[in-house]
Amino acid sequence: MGFFSKIKKFWKTEKPDQDPAKHLDSEKEQSPDLDHPDWQGALRRSLSLAEPKLSIWLECLLDGVDKKGDLLWDRLLFLFKVLETPEHEADKFVASFSAWLDDMGYVHLDEFKSELQYRLALALDLEDEEDERDRLFLKLSQGLTKTKEQLSHRVDMLLSSTTSFDDAFWEELEEILIMADVGYQATSELLDKLRPQVRGVDPEDRDRFKELFMQELAGIFPVPPKRIPPDPPEIILVIGVNGVGKTTTIAKLAYRSKMKGRKVMIVAGDTFRAAAIEQLSIWSKRTGAGFFAKDRGSDPASVAYEAMDKARAEGYDQVLVDTAGRLHTKVDLMQELKKIKNVIAKKCPGAPHKTILVLDATTGQNALSQTELFGREVRIDEIIMTKLDGTAKGGVVAAIALQHQIPITYIGLGEKMEDLRPFDGQSFAKALLG
Repeated sequence: MGFFSKIKKFWKTEKPDQDPAKHLDSEKEQSPDLDHPDWQGALRRSLSLAEPKLSIWLECLLDGVDKKGDLLWDRLLFLFKVLETPEHEADKFVASFSAWLDDMGYVHLDEFKSELQYRLALALDLEDEEDERDRLFLKLSQGLTKTKEQLSHRVDMLLSSTTSFDDAFWEELEEILIMADVGYQATSELLDKLRPQVRGVDPEDRDRFKELFMQELAGIFPVPPKRIPPDPPEIILVIGVNGVGKTTTIAKLAYRSKMKGRKVMIVAGDTFRAAAIEQLSIWSKRTGAGFFAKDRGSDPASVAYEAMDKARAEGYDQVLVDTAGRLHTKVDLMQELKKIKNVIAKKCPGAPHKTILVLDATTGQNALSQTELFGREVRIDEIIMTKLDGTAKGGVVAAIALQHQIPITYIGLGEKMEDLRPFDGQSFAKALLG
């Protein structure tokens, strides 16, 4: 039984005849007291009266908690217990989170509450819960502020001043999209799809126009295909030029997998860039992932070759292989990538199972050229777009989707581990234009 099913089962078992919406206030009035001999019973009752959402359960759990310590650990362990989580998994979660707080120097609740909820959502497999989707949408809306200023606000101004969807209207809309780095080709394709949809729409019905616009924008993003998981280890090759946030993205991917109970190893395949190995080593310790590296200047293909042996011998579920990103020597770089892929394939037939390209949204149209450059030489299975929270050029996401038809699986909305989030075309379009 999945964790979400257990939450539903627990809620129904504890209060089969009660409407959760009626008890949001009453559960606050029955806050558990850990000084009371029956604090576990009080906390169980508080949880059972609450609506079965992670955020609301967390409020019950953290009532009276203002910093890390035994009070927090006891309550977290109790939550795992009532959800029938194996004791060793609960202990591992608490130990890992405690170590992370120590490493980051966080003490007070307001410093780590959001991170705690994110970790619990991953550990309990609740990322698809409605509340988590709402949190992601809010984060996405905040992250796209600069792009919205460049795109959505100007579209609103255009709609408020238009009396018909004539050529002048479409020309101005085209200019707005290009200025938001959607690009000329992608803009033309998008508007060609939108024009027939708005025929017959009253120009004064701005909401209807934006609804149709959002639908067309959301529809351009390809959905990642369902894949049958390979026999472990799953090998993932991560590529991209220097400076796009590749190192931290690898760490965040490892972190997500670790929180889902997988044994992960990071491989330092960029053996030339100064401090690349050291940076990955630090991140692997922070995330609790395994780490494999050789001396600086080593042949990257030999690093990958030996890493495959280690992954199999030590039972790793997933291996994330970093690569160099020296775009100014692109011929050598591409040959090196091909060599790494060939070596991995010989060592582990069918691998790499995924090749992920990391792009920086702040570079705008340069992200398009990077996709084309890498795509000519290696098959790109997925794209991760970083730094969307700091750019007015977020429209490039649409350009990449339309021109290259490569699924965008994650987006970076900040520096924290929780800021790498699954990409969803509907949410993106709504956050940008809604």
